[in-house]
Amino acid sequence: MGLIEQKQHFSVNLLDWYMINRRDLPWRRHNNPYFTWVSEIMLQQTRVDTVIPYFNRFIGNFPTVQALAEAQEEEVLKNWEGLGYYSRARNLQAAARQVMELHGGEIPQDKQAVFALKGVGPYTAGAILSIAFNQPQPAVDGNVMRVLSRYFLIDEDIMKGSTRVLMEELAGELIPEGRARDFNQALMELGALVCTPKAPHCLTCPVMEQCSGRIAGRELTLPVKTKAKPPRPEQRLVAIVEGRGAHRGRVLVRQRPESGLLARMWELPHVLAEPPAKAGKKAAPLADEPAMALLAGSLWAEGFAARPEGLATHAEHVFSHIVWQLQVYKCTEQSQSSELPLIAAEARAAYDAQAATSTDAAATASDGRSTSTFTSSTSSDQAMHMPTDDVEILENASEVYIGKGDQLTYRWIGPEDMDKMAFPNIFLKLINSYFAGVYDDIHE
Repeated sequence: MGLIEQKQHFSVNLLDWYMINRRDLPWRRHNNPYFTWVSEIMLQQTRVDTVIPYFNRFIGNFPTVQALAEAQEEEVLKNWEGLGYYSRARNLQAAARQVMELHGGEIPQDKQAVFALKGVGPYTAGAILSIAFNQPQPAVDGNVMRVLSRYFLIDEDIMKGSTRVLMEELAGELIPEGRARDFNQALMELGALVCTPKAPHCLTCPVMEQCSGRIAGRELTLPVKTKAKPPRPEQRLVAIVEGRGAHRGRVLVRQRPESGLLARMWELPHVLAEPPAKAGKKAAPLADEPAMALLAGSLWAEGFAARPEGLATHAEHVFSHIVWQLQVYKCTEQSQSSELPLIAAEARAAYDAQAATSTDAAATASDGRSTSTFTSSTSSDQAMHMPTDDVEILENASEVYIGKGDQLTYRWIGPEDMDKMAFPNIFLKLINSYFAGVYDDIHE
């Protein structure tokens, strides 16, 4: 069979299989361009089963482009909470505002106009145009490249831009006339359910007879993909500060900066424990005594007096380029200014002991290897010798506080606030665990 016949076999048999086996997904029940768009953004780097309840809730709260464009960002992030990659939600809302301003609230059908929307790349543009408007545009993601690599025995590295261009041209040639909507979804479905990354179900595949990769025994070695650089580990110390007095039953949280990683989301206060480890290497945990000293000093530098009481749990959160390995400590707010020097003295003693250990280790190292030293993100003199009259007594302060060193916003919250504020999933779970009185190791 020649290449033309092989392509025809693929398109015909794939569509026949899809019309019988396609999943009933909420965004497939209507050819609503907005629903298609939202679902495709949510599905980026996220499993279908995970997305379904988020999609239903999001559409329930923001049923139209206009509703999303006019919503408060905090509300949008709260509805996205737990999906991760929060820039997707911000870009989606920014693009909704573009649609309102430039296209009268109607998602455009022109390829360049769709591609110009914030957060929309070649795949998403192709998915919107083909699924929502049935235009013969390819929608090539990792699943699709895996299927095409195996079926056509393509040895090109799928991480290269030139390979993506090749795949887009090939996928475009495979779309039957008038069937772009069904075909692109069928191709995605095959990659998700049958032609899976590690254990493809070749015996149930509708196009197995003409699959060149299977015939050559290459189904497990394709696609060719350069390994991504492993994420860099960071050991971070997290404070769950339990309030006293007017703050009893509440915990201290802070809002992240206006830009960058997890911008404007809320989190538990935390500090980097050690210089970042090399990519692929696990960051070394810090002993409890110097860890608690660093947390006390870090909080004090921001204007908060808190005494770390002990380790509550360990947690881990994986970003695309960083892994946060978290040591989480339960702390108690200290509201009496007379207690601050005691906390400072204890912390300074721990710092001095850690520094002495590091110095001794460096002095005895004779094989040329580097040794790690314990460092703080703020000067220990600055953190440990802050005048007590410069430390705000929080019981008499307003609800929102500005950190003295990082200028971030801090506030005390209770369980009733969890439905209003957006947290990264790892901090959401840690805070909910605290309010529930149960701690488990958490891995994200």
